[in-house]
Amino acid sequence: MLEIFVIGYCLYFSFNIYTSFMQVAFVKKAKNLEPIILDASKYTVAANYSIEKEKISILSTFYDFLIFMMWISFGLSALDSLVTTQSFWLKAVIFVNAFIIINWILTLPFELYSTFKLDKKYGFSNMTVDLYIKDTLKSALLFLVLGSLVIAGIAFIVETFPAWWIWGFAFIFAIIILINMLYPVIRDKMFDKFEKLKDKELEGKIEKLLDEVGFKSSGVFSVDASKRDNRLNAYFGGLGSTKRVVLFDTLVEKLSHNELLAVLGHELGHFKNGDILKNIGIMGLVMFVFFAIFGNLPEELFLGLHLNQEASSIIVVFLIFSPILSFFLMPLISLISRHNEYAADEFGSNLSSKNDLVNALLKLANENKSFPLSHPLYIFFYYSHPPLTERFKELGYDVKNNSNTALKEEFDYDE
Repeated sequence: MLEIFVIGYCLYFSFNIYTSFMQVAFVKKAKNLEPIILDASKYTVAANYSIEKEKISILSTFYDFLIFMMWISFGLSALDSLVTTQSFWLKAVIFVNAFIIINWILTLPFELYSTFKLDKKYGFSNMTVDLYIKDTLKSALLFLVLGSLVIAGIAFIVETFPAWWIWGFAFIFAIIILINMLYPVIRDKMFDKFEKLKDKELEGKIEKLLDEVGFKSSGVFSVDASKRDNRLNAYFGGLGSTKRVVLFDTLVEKLSHNELLAVLGHELGHFKNGDILKNIGIMGLVMFVFFAIFGNLPEELFLGLHLNQEASSIIVVFLIFSPILSFFLMPLISLISRHNEYAADEFGSNLSSKNDLVNALLKLANENKSFPLSHPLYIFFYYSHPPLTERFKELGYDVKNNSNTALKEEFDYDE
C-alpha cells in the first residue's frame, strides 16, 4: 500500500517539475514578443521575475521530494520513537507539532530567500527583519495554541469513534468556517492595522455600491499592507456579522475611485453569484473525500512506515499525502474558479463600466508585475483566474491583436 502512495507522490513530483520547466521555457520565448498589457519597461521585468520565481519553485520541489523521502524512510519512525508518552492526545500534539515545526525549519531558507532577496530585488517586499520576527512569533503562538487544540480534538475523535473520519470531517469543516469568520478580526488584532477609510467620499461610494447589491458588512477598512509588500489587493473578509471590505493602502493610493469600485464590483459578483457558498461546498466535498480515504487506510501502510495505526500517525500521514490528491484535483477546481471569475468580471463591468474594470486590471497587472502569458499546461493546473489576455478579450479590450490563435502559432505547446 505504501508503494502506491509513493508512486502517487512521484507522479505529483514529476508533473510539478515538468510544468515548471515548460513555464520557464515559454516565458523565456514570450518576453521577446512585443509587450502586451504591461508597459514596455515592466514587460521584461515581469518575465524575469516569473522565470526566477519558477526556478526557485523547481529547486524547492526537488528539496521537498528529498524531505518526503527522508520522512517515509526513517524520519517518522525516528520521531515516533522519541515521543514516549502513553497519553494518545498528548502524543498526537507533540508528534504532529514536531513534524510541522521540523518541516518549517527545513523549508525556511526558501521562504527567507523569496522574501528578503527575490521580492526585494523586484520591488515587492518591504519586510524588515524585526517585522518578520514579530510576525513569525505571533504566527507560532497562534499555531501552538489553536493548532494544538485542533490536533487534540482530532486525536480524541480518532480514538473514540469507530467511524472517526465522519466526525473528524465535521469537526475540521466547522473549524475552517470559524477561522473564515474570525480571520479579519485576528488580522486586525495581531498583524495589521485596520482603519476606517479617511476618504469619506470613497467610503460613501462604496457603501452605496454595497447597498445596491444587498451586501451587508461591518464596515469598509484600509489596511497598512505596504509595511510588508507593495502589491495591490483588496478582499471581502469574514462571514456573517464579521464581514468587512478590506482595501490595501497600496490599492487606495494607485487606483481612482471608479477603478476601485470596478474591482469591488467584481468581488461583489462573486457574492451575488453565490461563489462563496459554492466554494465552501466544493471545499467541504473535497475534504469529505479526503477524510473518507485517510480514515480507511489499511494497517499495512502504517507498518510500512514503521508506525502504529493511531491518532498521531494518521494525522501526519494525512499531512504528508493529501497534497498528492489536491494536485490532481486542482485542474477541475481551477476550471470552476476560472468560470466564476469570468462571471464576476461581467457582473462588475455591468455594475460600473467595462472601461473602469479594464483600467483597474491594467494597473493591477503593471503594479504587481504580473506577466500576462503562460504555458497552457501551466494555466490548466495552476490558474484559479483566467489569463489576463482572456479576461481582456471577454471585456472587449484589444491587447494589440495578440489573440490565442496568434500565440499558438508562435509557440510549440507540445514541446
